[in-house]
Amino acid sequence: MRKIAFALLAVAGLLLSASAVAAPKKAANKPDFRYDIEYVKSVGTGISSIKVWSYASKAQAAMNESRRNAVHGIIFKGYAGAGASFRPLCKSPSAMTDHADFFATFFADGGDYMRYVSSVQEGSDEVVKFGKEYKFGQIVNVNVGELRKALENAGIIKGLGAGF
Repeated sequence: MRKIAFALLAVAGLLLSASAVAAPKKAANKPDFRYDIEYVKSVGTGISSIKVWSYASKAQAAMNESRRNAVHGIIFKGYAGAGASFRPLCKSPSAMTDHADFFATFFADGGDYMRYVSSVQEGSDEVVKFGKEYKFGQIVNVNVGELRKALENAGIIKGLGAGF
């Protein structure tokens, strides 16, 4: 009887540990896009320098997300600050779900979004701890002109010459 009870406990323990390990892996691959962005300056034709504040439970994770969040912010949030404002490239709130396949590969680790981040300013890093979370700020240059062209070519947004 003891052998059966021990075997059942061992199987239950294995099942619980396997499900506990499998659940976080799914969530770790999907970015949560928690951030704030603000305008810093215009760097050149079609390139904007913005400050991205990313939130995460670990400072390194927040730092790694700053580039992805900068591009996501240009596409879906827009920004304001220092006397300038920018409307998001994509005006449809449902675009992320309507074009889920495109954005899943676009925002994947090392995805196409990296093409539009031209640089990150050295020494612009700021880390603030809020309870159990970190808020990481970094100045990122985004090539908005090329990003707009890519989204137009993919059919996500209408071209500037398409009219209203």
